[in-house]
Amino acid sequence: MTSGTRHEPLEAVLLGELARLDSLGMRRRLRTLASAQGAEVVLDGRPVVNFSSNDYLGLAKEEFLAEEFCRAARDFGVGSGSSRLISGTQTPHRKLEESLAAFKELPAAVVFGSGHTTAIGTIPALVGSGDVVILDKLAHACLVDGARLSGAAMRVFAHNRTDVLDAHLRWARRVHPTARVLVVTESVFSMDGDLAPLEEIVRLKDEHGAWLLLDEAHGLGVVGAGGRGLAHALGLSDRVEIHMGTLGKAAGVAGGYIAGRQALADFLINKSRGFIFSTAMPAAQTAAARAAIEWLGTSAGRDRVAALESNRQVFAALCPGLLSGPPPAAIVPVIVGEESRALELSARCLDAGAFIPPVRFPAVPKGSARLRLTLTATHTREHLALAADILSSADIAKNQAGFRMSQ
Repeated sequence: MTSGTRHEPLEAVLLGELARLDSLGMRRRLRTLASAQGAEVVLDGRPVVNFSSNDYLGLAKEEFLAEEFCRAARDFGVGSGSSRLISGTQTPHRKLEESLAAFKELPAAVVFGSGHTTAIGTIPALVGSGDVVILDKLAHACLVDGARLSGAAMRVFAHNRTDVLDAHLRWARRVHPTARVLVVTESVFSMDGDLAPLEEIVRLKDEHGAWLLLDEAHGLGVVGAGGRGLAHALGLSDRVEIHMGTLGKAAGVAGGYIAGRQALADFLINKSRGFIFSTAMPAAQTAAARAAIEWLGTSAGRDRVAALESNRQVFAALCPGLLSGPPPAAIVPVIVGEESRALELSARCLDAGAFIPPVRFPAVPKGSARLRLTLTATHTREHLALAADILSSADIAKNQAGFRMSQ
């Protein structure tokens, strides 16, 4: 925020900053849904096809999850009353962690109130002053926040550039020979939709004696057979020390988790400030999340993951001029450049009946504003054709230098 004069009233400072954001095309405003999440929603009073949601499998409004939520609310109340270490750990918390560990095929898991809390509660617990954190340049803001809070030395490698990661790892071992070194990356990048070169990252961190935190927020329920994520799909789960994820995207509920060895879960329970000093998630939320995770392991869950994969292929076939093949996950970014242009194009999409939100700095670098389209298992071919027609229209693509879908 720009600074005001010493005695300038707070409201005047804030209004000035908001005006500056307006002038740059960077001011955000809340939109209101008068419906549940889904392929079709009512947005600010009008029905539209929804391409904004991370509810990749359409679970957020599934009746069986709502029933589980209500059942647990009746049995355990609507609030947990305390932190997990005092009296807030209830039976549904334990069962959710057991189900997560089983689904990820790992020994243990620990749940947090949100994905952001998971990151800022985990990274500072594992590394601190004198240690080193090395992050992909496009790592999510919560991961960057966690690294900064840790007090460790930070290095950033160019997106998916394993040669730069290698150089940073060599630097860390040369300059900080006794430090803990933590590599942090996402499996599916939230704004670009591409995958991490995980096999090479794992090889390098092993070679240099580092640890790896892999955020599977956008991989759970999307990537690999049954949606167990990229590490599982590549047979690398045992070589990733810290598996992170969220319960608020493909799982359709809310919350975050860390999975890995039992020692990791026990350590975080004792050392993570985000875990120790937060009131526990409501039991109803954890019960619904557990039902979602267990459903993912069923044939119905695997079929839904396969339906999402099919929609990725259908959408690519409908956009031959904009996509060279199916997107590797469920996120399709359409890079347009300027913030004002992204706002304009999103508004045109909305006028045509499709909600495809604009994403601007600081969520993405300046000059790389985009429309961020997310595909779900519940989109129909007609929904996908609508988005393809809008994005392929001459009104949008004509004379747009740099207009492209990023892969």
